[in-house]
Amino acid sequence: MSLHRRLTRGSAGRSGDQPHRNRSGHSLFLGLVLAGAAAVCGVATFEHLLAQANQAPPISIPVRFTDIRQAAGITWREDGTPTEEKNYLETMGTGLAWIDYDQDGLLDLYLVQAAATEWYTPPQPLYSALYHNNGDGTFTDVTKKAGVGAERLYGQGVAVGDYDNDGYPDLYVMGYGRAILYHNNGDGTFTDVTEKAGVADRGQWSSSAAFFDYDRDGHLDLVVCNYLQWTAETNIWCGEKRPGYRAYCHPDNYRGQKLALFHNNGDGTFTNVSEKSGLGAPEAKGLGIVAVDLTNDGWPDIFVANDTWPNFLFINNRDGTFRDVSYTSGVAASEDGKYEAGMGTDSADVDGDGWFDLYVTHLDFELNRLYHNNHDETFDDVTYYSRIGTKASELSGVSMKFLDYDNDGWSDICQANGAMVDNVQLYHSEVTYPESKLMFRNLGQGKFEKVSELLGPDFMRPTVGRGLAVGDFDNDGDLDIAIINRDDYIQFLRNDGGNANHWLEVKLVGTKAARDGTGAALKLVSEGFTQYQQAKGGMSYMSAHDQRIHFGLGQRKTIDSLEITWLSGTVDKLTNVPIDQIITVKEGAGITPRHFPRIPAK
Repeated sequence: MSLHRRLTRGSAGRSGDQPHRNRSGHSLFLGLVLAGAAAVCGVATFEHLLAQANQAPPISIPVRFTDIRQAAGITWREDGTPTEEKNYLETMGTGLAWIDYDQDGLLDLYLVQAAATEWYTPPQPLYSALYHNNGDGTFTDVTKKAGVGAERLYGQGVAVGDYDNDGYPDLYVMGYGRAILYHNNGDGTFTDVTEKAGVADRGQWSSSAAFFDYDRDGHLDLVVCNYLQWTAETNIWCGEKRPGYRAYCHPDNYRGQKLALFHNNGDGTFTNVSEKSGLGAPEAKGLGIVAVDLTNDGWPDIFVANDTWPNFLFINNRDGTFRDVSYTSGVAASEDGKYEAGMGTDSADVDGDGWFDLYVTHLDFELNRLYHNNHDETFDDVTYYSRIGTKASELSGVSMKFLDYDNDGWSDICQANGAMVDNVQLYHSEVTYPESKLMFRNLGQGKFEKVSELLGPDFMRPTVGRGLAVGDFDNDGDLDIAIINRDDYIQFLRNDGGNANHWLEVKLVGTKAARDGTGAALKLVSEGFTQYQQAKGGMSYMSAHDQRIHFGLGQRKTIDSLEITWLSGTVDKLTNVPIDQIITVKEGAGITPRHFPRIPAK
């Protein structure tokens, strides 16, 4: 994170963003304008843009997010372990995960915690927490019974994946100095199998990770982002040398670490293939990662958001190795050639052309970047074209996730923000430490408008946001958001109103492919409107999400078809698909019965 730079430079960026346009303005004229822009930028064909523009919903529905943490009974609080020494590790915050660990059809919540250190003694014992969803809007702390407290690990991020294909999702908890793999025993308990599995990542500062099947052998592999070569002994003084002005340092003061790739051997063990695969070659300062097929060849690729360092894009060579196209693709830096403070990231098809684009969050006085996929292993920085522009230039974007919060069929952007320096106002009076969240609503064809202020006071309440995870915890068809806040309670934001539009959620069950369906590509057609989704790995910042695939349908009442292409090569083509339901699709067998209890709103 560009901490020191932010203290020493002023506001930058362009002004004069184009005014917002409501979806009701998506007329034939707008279709012609977009088509002209497409011809220049190589975005998509006229026919495609015009067809999708005509399908864009002309109205929106009112949505509010309500913080239900207290009502849900979640009393856990993140300990930021603050000290006067401003040890770099303290400012990072932690992540969280939605995980249906007991497979009862309800999402549970895992929260990653820091730990006591030689420089910090907490007021009470610290542990990462697993909260069980009781099915009535409340949660119960079952950490001790489950055995997933990760005590004495200075935690950072978490990844979720069923690495042994037994039908129960497992937990990979990352931290400073090592990581832990918890195997789900299927009876409400977990076993630490880190040493046996060979994924301790010992001596590294692991931040984020993604389970994905890079060689398509039906077993989930694991790619891990590692951050800086920092220790308390090498922590230096940054900021002015007067009382209260010491600050967290710039990452340029420390060398980066390297990515780690662990190949799943199919027997409960993994082999470190970082060097052999090519992923472990370049120095990294990785904080965010997403595993997604960006070339539409059916093989998952890897994008990494690096902190003040070139972002990485690795294309899958389909032979166990990856090709580094970071620079040639155009995603290593901003359009003006700057390496920014990459943290949160995700990938989605924001303009409906069937190719997945990329988004990266950055600190204040930088811009959050949207990269458009040109279908040829190159990307264009369309931050201004998308109308995102400078609308968040005084906010520090940490984590983000694409989600269709209003179920209109277009992927929106939710972002958690919070400055990295707790005394930032001593240096920049216009910047605060706690910051409000952002929601950019997709107007269609990759144009966005900021709608944060419309989503209620709980959404706008300033916090020091870190990890963000998205999931439908109450199974009502709209997506809810949980956010870790540094040195504070979490925010548990229930989506109220999104399900006024129609929707579909799909739980994948692989047979030849990995059991949880990771890597599958989905194409849904509803009354002529086409959407593309993928079962991705990683995403956001140090966090993991609802593994079910979510489609918003707007006011469309029928689904023409749902096509699922699994990594095994199996293709399931479904018709007569119901709406406003969560369905389970088993590879090669179609829709199979499964109950997902709905939690009534209170």
